Amino acid sequence: MFRFENPIYLYALAIIPLLALLHYGTNILRSRRLKKYGDPALLKPLMPDVSRWRLEVKFWLVNMALAMMIVCLARPQYGTKIDTRTRKGIEAIIALDVSNSMLAEDVTPSRLAKSKMLISSLVDNMVDDKVGLIVYAGEAYTQLPITSDYVSAKMFLDNISPDMIAVQGTDIARAIELATHSFTQQEGVGRAIFVITDGEDNEGGAVEAAKEAQKKGLNVFVLGVGSPEGCPIPVPGSNGYITDNAGNTVVSKLNEDMCREIAQAGGGAYIYVDNSSSAQSALQRHVDKLAKAEMESVLYSEYDEHFGDFAWAALFLLLLDICLLARVNHVLGRVRLFRVPEKTASVLLFLFLFGAAPALFGDFSSAAAQKKNDRFYVRHGNRFYRDSTFAKAQVDYQKAIEQDASNATAHYNLGNAFLVQGQPQEAMKNYESAIRLEKDPLRQSQAYHNAGVIFQSQKQFAQAIECYKNALRRNPKDDETRYNLALCMHQMSKQQQSQDNKDDQQGEDDQKKDEQQQQQQQQQQQQQQQDEQQQQGQPKMSKENAEQLLQAAQQEERQTQDKVNKAQQKPQRRQLQKQW
Repeated sequence: MFRFENPIYLYALAIIPLLALLHYGTNILRSRRLKKYGDPALLKPLMPDVSRWRLEVKFWLVNMALAMMIVCLARPQYGTKIDTRTRKGIEAIIALDVSNSMLAEDVTPSRLAKSKMLISSLVDNMVDDKVGLIVYAGEAYTQLPITSDYVSAKMFLDNISPDMIAVQGTDIARAIELATHSFTQQEGVGRAIFVITDGEDNEGGAVEAAKEAQKKGLNVFVLGVGSPEGCPIPVPGSNGYITDNAGNTVVSKLNEDMCREIAQAGGGAYIYVDNSSSAQSALQRHVDKLAKAEMESVLYSEYDEHFGDFAWAALFLLLLDICLLARVNHVLGRVRLFRVPEKTASVLLFLFLFGAAPALFGDFSSAAAQKKNDRFYVRHGNRFYRDSTFAKAQVDYQKAIEQDASNATAHYNLGNAFLVQGQPQEAMKNYESAIRLEKDPLRQSQAYHNAGVIFQSQKQFAQAIECYKNALRRNPKDDETRYNLALCMHQMSKQQQSQDNKDDQQGEDDQKKDEQQQQQQQQQQQQQQQDEQQQQGQPKMSKENAEQLLQAAQQEERQTQDKVNKAQQKPQRRQLQKQW
């Protein structure tokens, strides 16, 4: 596919016919002046060195070079390419506390919501940096591997909640230890760990972990969210608050002393997060101070630049014009290179101007007529997207699809615009269209990757795994997709284990209900038999009644033994004293 990146410069080609009119007008005036001196047929032998067609050729060589330079300004593009670019940035791992204490509302709207807003603003200001996301409570997990895909980072951020981790508490040491192993192996790049917490470290060891990270060249910054006075922790879906084992309402307080101690041990700084925007400014200042090293990144370009071909052609024409003399060369005088009848030469020039020129420069009228075609709207939408004006970019992409519904690039870009605006369902529809219409495997891989991110954020792990596998089939070198696939498979196994535990618990509950019903039935039968014995005056228990009681006791003993065996087989999960 051929296109011009800046087709507006092609309007400058209109200067060439104007120069041609001026040139031929000058020739007519010169011919009239010569006729005043005498008959042109008599004057020609008096000017043996004059060559009219050499002047014509030199004129059109210059004009052709001018046209080539105008085409260079319009930036002709065709084909595809993959290039490696270097950029300067940092690597940042954000460890976010998702324990129940982060639901406290001493910071508006809540500690967790304020933290997510802070991270989102930090990601928005990143350009050439890489970011990773870790969530932790009583345990720590990698939510997003270190990446430069900011859209995926914000999407994973939106789905973070305390329900993600079953073991409650605040184990900052585990989060820091996991973060130290989450960076790339590149040397010379500034690395930092940003720990966001309310300071309730239930497990200890955070200061020692920060010291170890600092020894490895990692700066640990701590962002304390909350108030030192504290606040009760609301229970989601109710009007009550979390209580301790004694039934007292828990008041979660920000431990600033511990936060400062961790930041000092990690060679970073402590930032207090309240309802103002001062924390965001302070965080950005610390990020800007980190050393930024050059990092290589592979970028996919849909169109390859070919203005250089036309620039070389223009240079060749100018050199040819310089070498070609305006007068007849006496050395080559006998070689009649330009011995062409006047009418024939005029016809050849006409055919060249209106036939060969459009083939070389592209049909200018066609480019002007197609100015607002699908490619124009895609380019226009890309400018809005780069400026973070996603709603306007969405409108332009939709216009491009109206112009050409088979434009896979428009569908893919529209999906990205929907995704960054928080509309995953609409984004998914356009990714599916892009996959169906796109023929390039690399572009298909990107669409499959983004579709997998949507499924993974919605905890539809089976569909996400299939998307990631399809992406790797088309681009086996995509390490981010490979990491997401491994993470997604791990999350699916945890989900299945959790579901199995729920099924076991449900089975135990059902079994208890059955036992209770059996016991009630046995008690009713015993009571009925006792009543019958009393009515018949028989003080002794019947043989059948005794056998039923014996069987019930044996069954109850077997059920009790089964429960003990199941409890021994289940893995023991680490329990913390505090559940907030």
